[in-house]
Amino acid sequence: MKAKTYNILIVDDERDICRALEFLLTREGINEDVKMTVRRLLEHKKVLMENIALRQQLSQHFGCKEFIGVSPQINKVFEVLEKVIPTRSNILILGESGTGKGVIAEVVHCNSQRKDKPFISINCSAIPENLLESELFGYRKGAFTGAASDKKGLITMADQGTLFLDEIGDMPIGLQAKILKVLESGEVMPVGDTKATFADVRLIAATNKNIEEQIKKGLFREDLYYRLNVIEVTVPPLRERREDIAALARHFTEKFSKENNKKVIDIADETMELLYGYSWPGNIRELRNVMERAVVLAGSDRIMPEDLPHKIRDQQGFKSLVTLKDRLDHYEEKIIKDSLRVNDWNKEATSQELGVDLATLYRKIKKLGISDN
Repeated sequence: MKAKTYNILIVDDERDICRALEFLLTREGINEDVKMTVRRLLEHKKVLMENIALRQQLSQHFGCKEFIGVSPQINKVFEVLEKVIPTRSNILILGESGTGKGVIAEVVHCNSQRKDKPFISINCSAIPENLLESELFGYRKGAFTGAASDKKGLITMADQGTLFLDEIGDMPIGLQAKILKVLESGEVMPVGDTKATFADVRLIAATNKNIEEQIKKGLFREDLYYRLNVIEVTVPPLRERREDIAALARHFTEKFSKENNKKVIDIADETMELLYGYSWPGNIRELRNVMERAVVLAGSDRIMPEDLPHKIRDQQGFKSLVTLKDRLDHYEEKIIKDSLRVNDWNKEATSQELGVDLATLYRKIKKLGISDN
């Protein structure tokens, strides 16, 4: 009896996974739809590697601060930053909480001509209204009960440097007029004083609110909005740039492994699948916390699913992804959905970005049950 010959491929890392997918293309009896999906995944992996190379170049260029990202959306943010960093223009950074708006502000400062001057940051939503003005503008001795001596405000402290007003959408509207005056003339009037001082600051503001809606409600000054919004940078949420999840997860794994004197050097494939599948309502901040926890709890040199919180481990849908085709369909659906969101559900633009003809895209959307709901 003739012995059967089996082909075995050992899979240890991402390169081996790509080899395994390439190996599938050479086998007979593999469904053509599966082969097509494999080809698309390999093409997508190539694009990701090109984006990683670009991100590394940009990170070296930015120097003192690194904003991790390999997705097309983040590359667009990098392109804007490269143009705006050398200028004096004010910047408004928009995005959900936890997307990295503060890091971007620091990237701008520490790569600008003001990098040797102060970078002063304040969260406008974290300080009570009656204290925010005195924190920003300072005060004179006796200006109010408890003002036992003069105090310099944060705006004056940021002279020649950068002032970052985080969550400016929560700033009281009365205080907004005084910020506008700083932008227009550089005048800083401390509380309890009758004589203004002057400060040269570059203002970077950030908010997770819809400022135009705030203006309609009378909660934000339109004239201040236009002064702030010389350059607008929108940071997309992590769920809309899933390509960044792996890069961020590995970055945090390395960081927290060093900080905690651990030897965690890898993330298991099944763990990465769970990270990809989670919606990340807390964005990068949440991912950072999850990876710190995982590194601390890891019982080996790899982060396993049991090292993740229950809310990520117990996601619906993953337990049923047993076959290769199920898993490929799952990733293909995510890739198509992400591209559709980036292109505002414009299918023609999406087909061009993914390198498939429009008819094929429509067929896959129908097959995978993708909708914009």
